[in-house]
Amino acid sequence: MKLECAIIVGLIFTDRKPVEKLSSYRERPSREDVFRSVPVPSALRIMILPSVISQLIVLIYNMADTFYVGQTNNPDMVAATSLILPVFNICLCLAGLAGVGGGSLISRLLGQGRDDEARRVGVFSIYLGLAVALLFAVLIGVLIRPLLGLLGADEHTYEYARQYAMCVIVAGGIPTVLSNVLSNLLRSVGRSGAAGFGIILGGVLNIILDPIFMFVLLPDGMEVFGAGAATCLSNCIACVYFFGVLYMGRKGSIITFSPRVGMASRESIFAVFAVGLPSAVTSFLFDLDYVILDKLMVSYHNTALAAIGIVLKVERFPLNAGVGICQGMMPLVGYNYSAGNRRRLRDTIRMSLAVGLVIAAVSILLYELFAAELVRVFLDDTRTVELAASFLRVRVLATPLMFVSFFTVYLFQALGKGNTSTVLAVVRWLGFNIPMLYILNAAFGMYGLVWSQVTADSLTVVLSIAVYLKFRPPLLRSGKLSER
Repeated sequence: MKLECAIIVGLIFTDRKPVEKLSSYRERPSREDVFRSVPVPSALRIMILPSVISQLIVLIYNMADTFYVGQTNNPDMVAATSLILPVFNICLCLAGLAGVGGGSLISRLLGQGRDDEARRVGVFSIYLGLAVALLFAVLIGVLIRPLLGLLGADEHTYEYARQYAMCVIVAGGIPTVLSNVLSNLLRSVGRSGAAGFGIILGGVLNIILDPIFMFVLLPDGMEVFGAGAATCLSNCIACVYFFGVLYMGRKGSIITFSPRVGMASRESIFAVFAVGLPSAVTSFLFDLDYVILDKLMVSYHNTALAAIGIVLKVERFPLNAGVGICQGMMPLVGYNYSAGNRRRLRDTIRMSLAVGLVIAAVSILLYELFAAELVRVFLDDTRTVELAASFLRVRVLATPLMFVSFFTVYLFQALGKGNTSTVLAVVRWLGFNIPMLYILNAAFGMYGLVWSQVTADSLTVVLSIAVYLKFRPPLLRSGKLSER
């Protein structure tokens, strides 16, 4: 985290705006200031830093379950939680339907000066998130047995996986989705700090509650259930916090849960789905890739499954930081695109991309040097550590490639180009990633699965750059910059 802060601070000092302009923002700037007039490096710091921190905390609290379960030195328990991770992430992708779709539109509406419609879109997004979360939780509860069979659970992992899924998805799905929806909506109106704090609160609570539930309150053999119960309770408290923020700031706020503000227009509803659905599809395909990887890895042995489960968590540190950069960037891009501020739009995109690539490069160096040590934090089983370390050293090579792919998708979402982002996502996973899993597994076995990410994302980056150059809006094309 110190690295990310240093990079962004460095960008601030490269800004050529007069020093006196910076001094005018020592007090907390308004939403309009952040979006329109605060120097771009400072605006990115305000928007991105809380988002990056919250993304890393989300990862840490998800990893906390794996860490504490790993203290049992039971690979079956670790494998069981790894099986549920993709399903839990699908639950999070549902939040993207309402949160990313609604948040992207709200930023663009504010850029057009349509505050009332932005308020109605916020209400619609909250209730949409509630509806899809409830439906998903019910479906998982009803279909839990065949689902776990499909994921590859055996007699050693089934019961642990069932307990974990019932806690974090069936019981905890609604607060998890609503917390993420509200976080996206608050970020869309410039309240990145409040959005980040809520996510951080849930993460810190999970880290604290995990060992209490697992090793103090519950008997031996119930560690996985305890981890799931702690996660569920933490997300519930975070959700209460977000609604408390909305209630306390309800007067004049853009984001509200009161239906009295009225119904969003049909045009706005379609616009929410135009961006939100591609976002959900993108996240779903990402996690489908993980599900297939787990399924194929099961055919080797549970040790390999436990190893890849740890790697899929550890490798997400730089990826989640990248997602945080993209999420913090989106409101600035959407607002300035709608406002027609070309210079500010292009500066935001270029600086965000530069920060993400530097973080990715540094992560490669650190993971290559300390792979075994990082894995050993979660599980001190010699064979599992050896496998996981070798997997991690290969998988991390894809980090900058994956960031560029994510960045392009998020950029088109921020611009309201949902169809373009959908095409990129579908081709990336259905055209490259998933086929490569089967092809390389057949050709090279277990390590072919590990190399599939690097191979597929090399192709994806070429596609992403080509699509951007062809379909970027006129506001982003070369030529004399607007001074607005």
